[in-house]
Amino acid sequence: MAVYDSDQQLYSVLQSVFERLASEPANADQLAKTNMVIRMNFTEPTAQVTLDGRESETEVYYGPTSGKANMEFSMSADLLHNIWMGEESSSQAFFNGKIKTKGNFMKAMKLVDLFRECERVYPSVAAEYRL
Repeated sequence: MAVYDSDQQLYSVLQSVFERLASEPANADQLAKTNMVIRMNFTEPTAQVTLDGRESETEVYYGPTSGKANMEFSMSADLLHNIWMGEESSSQAFFNGKIKTKGNFMKAMKLVDLFRECERVYPSVAAEYRL
């Protein structure tokens, strides 16, 4: 059975994760420092989240957006859940082709710290949503 019932549930969970990160001064401008647009495409459910770090305050868009992203990641929503819960390795998922990427992967390495922070806060958010 899928972790998320709908795209709206996935958006709500991710919004909670990003809001928690933004509320911590050390995380607030991590993406903005990269000057990148990151798009995450999900399956099961079909959803899209775009993080725009080109301004001093990062904008997050939930749902399809137009425009070019510097980096795109495509994966199942369940895979993201499993990675952030520590049940699956992100590097293994990349090497096994479970995560597809498009764009400059070396530039995306700037996002490692932000991704680790998401892993830190996600389990408590998931518990709140009873995932």
